Amino acid sequence: MPIVVTLDEMLVRRKVKSRDLAAHVGITEANLSLLKSGKVKGVRFETLAAICDYLQCQPGDLLVWVEQEGGAADDGDAATS
Repeated sequence: MPIVVTLDEMLVRRKVKSRDLAAHVGITEANLSLLKSGKVKGVRFETLAAICDYLQCQPGDLLVWVEQEGGAADDGDAATS
């Protein structure tokens, strides 16, 4: 997946425990763990905003796009010639 979640790194930088963030955001520690590992298909903007508010960061500090080998991801949306 070309989007990498760097929430773990931000938690370390801010010296915040996952359980404290989960409690503030209003999600379970299990769901936060899934988000940190990148195993979720999406995240609500409301949840992302609450995380950024607590950690005093920008969404771009938590989500990074990484180009995959071979160029852009082939998801069928690209135009073909």
